[in-house]
Amino acid sequence: MKRIIHLSDPHMGFSNLSQRFRSIVDNILFAMHPAERFVIVITGDLVDQAGRPVNYVAAVRQLRRLRLAGFTVLLVPGNHDYGNGLVGDKRFVQRFKQAFFGTLDFEYPLLDVIEGTAFIGLDSMAQELDWDDRLFAEGELGSAQLSRLDEMLKSRPVLAARQRVVYLHHHPFDSLPLHQLKDSAALGMVLRRHGNIDALLYGHNHAARKRNGMWGIARCYDGGSATRKLGAAGVHRVIDLRRDPRLDWAGDFHGNY
Repeated sequence: MKRIIHLSDPHMGFSNLSQRFRSIVDNILFAMHPAERFVIVITGDLVDQAGRPVNYVAAVRQLRRLRLAGFTVLLVPGNHDYGNGLVGDKRFVQRFKQAFFGTLDFEYPLLDVIEGTAFIGLDSMAQELDWDDRLFAEGELGSAQLSRLDEMLKSRPVLAARQRVVYLHHHPFDSLPLHQLKDSAALGMVLRRHGNIDALLYGHNHAARKRNGMWGIARCYDGGSATRKLGAAGVHRVIDLRRDPRLDWAGDFHGNY
C-alpha cells in the first residue's frame, strides 16, 4: 500500500514561492524512495494568481517532475486557483482543469482507487463563482456535489477499498469570517452517515493543525502552506494509513531558504 505525502497551498507566483516549491520538489525527489510507494495529495491553491498563466506553467512543470519520477500526484483547486483569492471567476475552472488534468470531461468528486485506498477529491469552490458568491475567500461544495459524494461513498469501488481518504481545499472545521466552508455541516453529515473515512485532508487557513477525531475520522489534517507563505505554518505530512496516526510524521522538505 502506498504512503501519502500531504502538501497544501504552495501559492506559486507569489514572491519567491515558485522557487520554494521547486526546492520542496527537489528534496522529495532526493529523500523519498522508491517514488512508486507514494501518493502526493495537494489540497489547493497551487497558484497565487490564476490570471497569470506563467504561474500555471511553473506549477505544471513541478508536478511533471514528480510524476516522471514515479510519484502519483492528486490535487484539487483552491480559491486562488480560480481567481486572486478574494474574487473568483468561472473562466478559470476550465483553465485549471486543462492545465492540471488535460481534460474538461469530468466533475467532482474525483475518485481514484490506488492499491486498495479510495481517494476522493472535492471542489470546495464549486458554488462560489456566481456573481453573488464570488467575493471573499469562502468555500461551498454545493448540494449537487454533496449528493454525488453520498452516492460515491456507497458505490462498490469505495466500499471495496480498505481505506478511504477525502481531500478538499477549504478548512471544514475552523469558521474564520469570510474564509469558512459554508456547507461544512452538510459535509459532516454525509461523512458521518457512512462512517468509514480514514483521513480528511485540507488546507486554506495556513495553520497546519491537526483536528483528529472530528466527525469520527482518525486523521483530520490541515497542511498549512507548504511554502510558508508570509511566514505561515506549513507541514509536509507523511501518512501511513496502516499505522496509528501518532506515527505519521512531518517531512522537512523545505530546504534552505
